[in-house]
Amino acid sequence: MMRIPLATYRLQFTPDFQFSHAQAIVPYLAELGISDLYASPILTARKGSTHGYDAVNPKEISPHLGGMEAFDTLIQELKPRNMGWLQDIVPNHMAFDSQNYILVDVVENGPDSQYHDYFDIDWNHPYEGLKGRVLAPFLGKFYGDCLESGELQLKYGETGLSINYYALSFPIRIESYSHVLMHNLSELREKLGRDNPDFVKLLGVLYMVRYIPSGAERRERYEQITFIKRMLWELWNDSPEVKEFIENNIQTFNGEVGNAASFDRLDKLLSEQFFRLSYWKVGNEELNYRRFFTVNDLIAMRVEEKHVFDTTHSFILKLVEEGKFTGLRIDHIDGLYHPVEYINRLREKAPDVYLVVEKILEPHEDLPLNWAIQGTTGYDFMSKVNCLFSQQSSEADFDAIYQSFIGETVSSEEIIDEKKRLIIGKHLAGDIDNLAVVLKQISERYRYTSDFTMYGLKRALVEVLAMFPVYRTYVSPEGFRKTDRECLRDVIDKAKEKIPNFTNELSFIEKCLLLESDANLPEEEKQLWLRFLMRMQQFTGPLMAKGVEDTAMYAYNRLVSLNEVGSSIAQFGISIDEFHAYNQNRASRWPHAMSGTATHDTKRGEDVRARLNVLSELPQEWEHHLRNWHAINAPLKDTVEGLDAPAHNDEYFLYQTLLGAYPFDPAEHDSFIDRVKEYVIKACRESKVHSSWQLPDSDYEKAYTDFVDRILKNTDDNLFLQEFRPFQRKIQHYGICNSLSQTLLKMTAPGVPDFYQGTELWDLSLVDPDNRRPVDYEKRHHFLKDIKAQIDSDLPGLVSQLLKSPDDGRIKLFLIHQVLKARHAYAELFQRGTYEPIPIVGSLKGHLVAFMRELSDTRMIVIAPRFPTAIIKEGEYPIGESVWHETRLLQPPGSTTVWHDLITGREIDTEETIWIKETLTQFPVALLVSEEVGSRGVDG
Repeated sequence: MMRIPLATYRLQFTPDFQFSHAQAIVPYLAELGISDLYASPILTARKGSTHGYDAVNPKEISPHLGGMEAFDTLIQELKPRNMGWLQDIVPNHMAFDSQNYILVDVVENGPDSQYHDYFDIDWNHPYEGLKGRVLAPFLGKFYGDCLESGELQLKYGETGLSINYYALSFPIRIESYSHVLMHNLSELREKLGRDNPDFVKLLGVLYMVRYIPSGAERRERYEQITFIKRMLWELWNDSPEVKEFIENNIQTFNGEVGNAASFDRLDKLLSEQFFRLSYWKVGNEELNYRRFFTVNDLIAMRVEEKHVFDTTHSFILKLVEEGKFTGLRIDHIDGLYHPVEYINRLREKAPDVYLVVEKILEPHEDLPLNWAIQGTTGYDFMSKVNCLFSQQSSEADFDAIYQSFIGETVSSEEIIDEKKRLIIGKHLAGDIDNLAVVLKQISERYRYTSDFTMYGLKRALVEVLAMFPVYRTYVSPEGFRKTDRECLRDVIDKAKEKIPNFTNELSFIEKCLLLESDANLPEEEKQLWLRFLMRMQQFTGPLMAKGVEDTAMYAYNRLVSLNEVGSSIAQFGISIDEFHAYNQNRASRWPHAMSGTATHDTKRGEDVRARLNVLSELPQEWEHHLRNWHAINAPLKDTVEGLDAPAHNDEYFLYQTLLGAYPFDPAEHDSFIDRVKEYVIKACRESKVHSSWQLPDSDYEKAYTDFVDRILKNTDDNLFLQEFRPFQRKIQHYGICNSLSQTLLKMTAPGVPDFYQGTELWDLSLVDPDNRRPVDYEKRHHFLKDIKAQIDSDLPGLVSQLLKSPDDGRIKLFLIHQVLKARHAYAELFQRGTYEPIPIVGSLKGHLVAFMRELSDTRMIVIAPRFPTAIIKEGEYPIGESVWHETRLLQPPGSTTVWHDLITGREIDTEETIWIKETLTQFPVALLVSEEVGSRGVDG
């Protein structure tokens, strides 16, 4: 039977936070009400990995996290508490690293490797220098410079001969050993004598190298290589003369700095390997393997091949079968060649495992219904609940404020188009070239398209990719979804409008994408067209991710709370009706999908967004302060290449960042400055306007960080801080109100609420690595124990106290604990109950979100305010008659007249209506349950 989590808690395992650390906090998580631990990747990753997505061994629990023994001990800690384990798995890629034994075997043996087809490598690339070799773009400068500076070193050890570049080490193919071992062999013969046993043994090694098996004799090849290496290692250790001979030859091959010709031997040796070392920037323009997005050192797997799936998933499925993994989270599902086939294969092997996918859905995009999963990891929910707190009527005001401040007219659509084309041209050029080559090969097969040039086809292809409105379509051998066909047609139509001179090429691409030929194609050619389409689908996602998420969202700063993973920067909020429609659809189709408000990948913390959404309610006040701060700080800017730095767009971004992330505790001010400085450098490079990761502008970055230092200098005469702090405190207070509503909605709407590590207190983090800082669990556990004790002794007194002192975050922790208790007490209702909006009557109905969850005779009502600035003063909460006046909920027919508030413990008497002024009297949000079932003891 499938285990559906009641609430998950995401932990980021690192060498500094291992299984033993997680074991120590299990009692706390259980007390909080978490049902399932949600783990970042835990299979063996590259040594020192801080995220685990760079796996090097798919058949082993990472020893850097404590290994199998510590993992089993942690599992045993969970079992008595009936807690499950949701595991993040990474089917798309592994680390391109010498620690990856599968890849090492490939670069050593090439086509004779037992893993030759495991990685998504084009061994028949049209560029001569890449045929039969995989590009390894990891050099810090041009190959020739690295070679002649002595940075590329031939070395020998027990595992054989290898080429080394700092920490990178790749074995050379066994056939190349002869070059090293035959150099000056005659001198060794003269020194030892022809009949010397060690010399004879070395000749035996050379003979075996010369006649190494290949092709079908794979087992014999591996056995012979093992024997050769063992014999050579014995000679190295037993014969000082042979050891000296090998050492001298290695020294000769490694050349002499300053003597270019001395590196010819090593250059020739490298030219015959199954890998080609190159400058790292080459990977963006000439590439013959698929990467994870644009990350050179993450190489994609061909998991669509069954034997690759079996090898990389056997250990995972074993842990599922043993009940240690009760759920799986699939990373980057859009990177796979055939996502549906992958899901079906996984589901067949693990029919009862809870299964969710990391998937970005655009605002009006639906998850394919034929996926045998429980839903997404919750970016779609995060977008909806975040947009709910953005005042839609302020969009025009914010457009005007933003454009006036930065001094230019921009639109989100223009920025997205510009940034996607930037990524195509500078970061995915090699990938696009490879697609164009396949397209050219197809076109040459038909007389009506044989004259299409590579330039024309590539130009048309770039337009198609730039116009793509979603992460990807899912056309497969099984056919098209209606939405996929409509999407592809719409993309082609827009591309034809944009570049009418390439209509012929676009019409041909249209036929390929829609698999519509003018003639009856042979099956072989149909498969070629389909392979092109399915291959193209793998690249639209990385383009969206890099162009929009990682670039446009740092360049278009109208209201940065809306610039979040899974959101559209063009969407300035949603209506309550849209929120309800989304949840009703979710309840009927994906009731067990995850609901997140923060992840390891989010651009800013959930409570940073909650604060910044307050600005959408105060456009005129925001503009006033923005202009004032700009005038105050103008003298504090430096000049870089004749222009003030930071630029207005970056300054606009900075002020929002400060408002959203400014700490509650003044003692954190200095560390906050350092965090902001690191953050603005990353944001500046991501936006790719004044700096970039490829070409950092240190002068601009220094001017930017110096500006941060100056405006945040904690002195009595800092006029900016004097002007900033009052408005920041105002935003902070209203942000608390937003945060409490957001938190309640996440835990009560259809879906499984997920909590990112540490966010049970205020989450004022910025993008990684800031959001992966250590979490103080001792403080959180202490707070929770104190809260539980006061709930039992004086719940009204506790609520009053929390409202008076919200800064430490206990008020959020209290809310989470109370609602998670309710989720456990009414688990069936939350997992299977219906979702119905509740009609609201009154002048303030636009400031309230209310809905009902119902199952059998149990009814639960959720009440969450929004847009607080218009209904309460700073320092107040949306509580009582003075706020809500005549605003009321119309009870569904047949409802009870007595409701029980699961947050405050109050009983509320009603008739046909629920008066908000009588419901929200002690706490800013409410969770009501019918009195008949309100005696389940969720107060304690």
